[in-house]
Amino acid sequence: QVQLVEFGGGLVQAGGSLRLSCAASGRTFSSYAMGWFRQAPGKEREFVATINLNGALTYYADSVKGRFTISRDNAKNTVYLRVNTLKPEDTAVYYCAADPGSYDYIPRRVAEYHYWGQGTQVTVSS
Repeated sequence: QVQLVEFGGGLVQAGGSLRLSCAASGRTFSSYAMGWFRQAPGKEREFVATINLNGALTYYADSVKGRFTISRDNAKNTVYLRVNTLKPEDTAVYYCAADPGSYDYIPRRVAEYHYWGQGTQVTVSS
């Protein structure tokens, strides 16, 4: 089992950047594929990015491709999401998620993830 805590959200102007972090408990962090999702008010939770066990494989939603970068540091049990060129439509609660899997496992659906953090708010002003 793994517990996840996100931080790094905040209020930023359009065009700005943030780095979100997600710290995981436990000694088997490197056994989990990690993902970032977001949920805006009144909308369903949507996929943002995912990364495999060692960081070699990543996948992004089309809406964030080229602006967001997911990475992980297994020595620190942490996954990151660098968010650049933010737009007002990026405003949402951002969640990290974890699911155990094999090397090439990069899940993209909410239902595929067993463990979730509590979320961190990102608000982009125009």
